[in-house]
Amino acid sequence: MKVAMLQSPMAWENIEQNKVYFLKQLGSIDDGTDLVILPEMFVSGFTMSPDRVYITMEDRFIAELQKVCEKQAFALIGSIVIKEGGAYYNRLFFISDKGDISTYDKRHLFSLAGEEKVYKAGDKRLIVNYRGWNICPLVCYDLRFPVFSRNYAEAYDLLIYVASWPDQRIYAWDSLLKARAIENMSYLVAVNRCGTDENENVYSGHSQAIDMLGKYLVDPMEGEQIAYVSLDKQKQDKIRKSFGVLRDADAFILKIE
Repeated sequence: MKVAMLQSPMAWENIEQNKVYFLKQLGSIDDGTDLVILPEMFVSGFTMSPDRVYITMEDRFIAELQKVCEKQAFALIGSIVIKEGGAYYNRLFFISDKGDISTYDKRHLFSLAGEEKVYKAGDKRLIVNYRGWNICPLVCYDLRFPVFSRNYAEAYDLLIYVASWPDQRIYAWDSLLKARAIENMSYLVAVNRCGTDENENVYSGHSQAIDMLGKYLVDPMEGEQIAYVSLDKQKQDKIRKSFGVLRDADAFILKIE
């Protein structure tokens, strides 16, 4: 699987400017790419004012993204502020190369910024099957909670994080990503934003790709750029079979309250 990682800046709470920017970026993706990953809240930046930046699932922009995926024959992952049923969600979506949409609402809301006061948390993890891969996409702060991302019964082949993770905590980002890849014996691709926001947070990025043994396939990168990585499921399956640490994992039931 060929994956494109779009490490990008964002215009603060400027939906229209960000829409134009990302549609242009998607138009430049290499032929033969299977999956494109965008950062968290990519049309607004990470904001606690959802009333100023939300869209709905019926918004024309969602339809535009579906058409791009169908035309260019890749799937797309990213998160956007969505309003539904009177509540706001930090919603990750997976749009397939056929235009089909699956969604995941961020489970772990960042209380240090008051995210839980303005957004409604999700209660289900998403695993999608795409081109023979089982993919588990999560959002930013979810990274700090290993039980939620645990690969029990080898449920997924690829773990993905989209994020707005600032530089003051970037060491934790790098360390936790490696841990999640190693403990779950899974390819991991993480895409963070870059640039600055109105809260004076600096984002260098550090988007990266890691294999199931913790080796970098794409080193943590800085600044605005698109990086590509090719993932080999057969290689991962072979390593999981010969070095079967997942078979020795503890059984548990996750209760979400």
